[in-house]
Amino acid sequence: MKRRLLFGERMLLGDGTEPFNAVIPFRLRGTFKEEQIQHALGQIQAKHPWLSALITYDDQNIPWFEVPEPSLPVPVRLVPRKGEDDWQEESKKEWHTIFNYGELPLIRFVWIRGEEVSDMLFVFHHCLCDGGSAMAFLYEFLQVLDHPAADIGIEQPILGIQDVVPEAILNNRRQKLKARFIGRLAATAIKCIPVGKKAVERQNDYLIHWKLDAAKSRELIAYCKSNDVTVNTFLSAAVLQAFRKVRGKSAFNKVSCPVDIRRFAPQIKDDHIFAFGLMIVVSAHEKISFPDNLRLMQEAVERKTAKLNPYITMMVMESGHDALNNFTKLLKQGKSSNDCMFSNLGRIQIPHQYKAFMVDTIFSPSVIGPLGNTTTLVTSTFRGEMDFSFVGSEGYLPYSEALAIRDEMMKTVQQQIESLAV
Repeated sequence: MKRRLLFGERMLLGDGTEPFNAVIPFRLRGTFKEEQIQHALGQIQAKHPWLSALITYDDQNIPWFEVPEPSLPVPVRLVPRKGEDDWQEESKKEWHTIFNYGELPLIRFVWIRGEEVSDMLFVFHHCLCDGGSAMAFLYEFLQVLDHPAADIGIEQPILGIQDVVPEAILNNRRQKLKARFIGRLAATAIKCIPVGKKAVERQNDYLIHWKLDAAKSRELIAYCKSNDVTVNTFLSAAVLQAFRKVRGKSAFNKVSCPVDIRRFAPQIKDDHIFAFGLMIVVSAHEKISFPDNLRLMQEAVERKTAKLNPYITMMVMESGHDALNNFTKLLKQGKSSNDCMFSNLGRIQIPHQYKAFMVDTIFSPSVIGPLGNTTTLVTSTFRGEMDFSFVGSEGYLPYSEALAIRDEMMKTVQQQIESLAV
């Protein structure tokens, strides 16, 4: 089985010399044998063919996902558990470890093994899939780890754009011409945008992790409901305000927010291994109160989200493969225009109590890559607690400022919760 990488996947893949890795850490309470881990990994590979895929190149140097026969197992690395924060150090190590994707799968597993408590990491190349897909195979992994004979089904994998874009749109002459025109226009514009001679020196990468307890998380959700805004919009507003307070005129007042393509393209199922995403940019209004700002931002988010069209977006991008190098160069060497990327995975729909073990926590994923500003905030909610992973690089955002931004965010959360109580 094989398929050619789509434009977005090729952009994330790069040339193989720089990692673009995502890490999903989780903590289990229980005892395990290595054979159980290997079996569970083998079962999710059996369901999802692309979890076994290598990258091969054709005679035009175009990359393809290709599943070898027989398939290769997910590599497992064992680490003795010494403390509560080992997962953070191993996450950072995995960010910087390149996938040898011509010989091994684009996914690997780290087991930080303790006697009663283990921290585990799924690590995957971002060109393979997104956070939604990863949560699906994490759920399946836990099912099989608890019950080795569990039936987790078989994925019907996406084999190309034709499996996502309806035929009536994909083969529509008008839509094809529109996509081609927009693609050519964008490619020409990208060539004309000035870029630096070299990319920004990232310097040291870091991870800042924290949680809101269940009580505070409930209060935050109640505040958002009372103001008719989403948690996503509230946190975006808090992020923007924190950047403005800490960075002053150096702040851009822009946060990029991924939008799950599955909301608009029902052909992509929750358990599909797929990496394509949509994006909106959110900004705040200055010189008005935080609640008033929230309402205006929520209206803007809804307008921008309603305009998203995954089908035309994919068709436009697929018409621009010849502009890939220029686009990648722009991302790497162009001036940063966003404060950060903010992604809210929402409530993780995975049980915490199993027969053989308990899922103590699922930490929010972290991801870092070479395409420009690395500053990324990811949040998720598991067992009622909001969890935050704040990733950055000293060359883009000094660590001291990132800590100050975290503190300002939490100060805003506390102030708004208290105002609701009053």
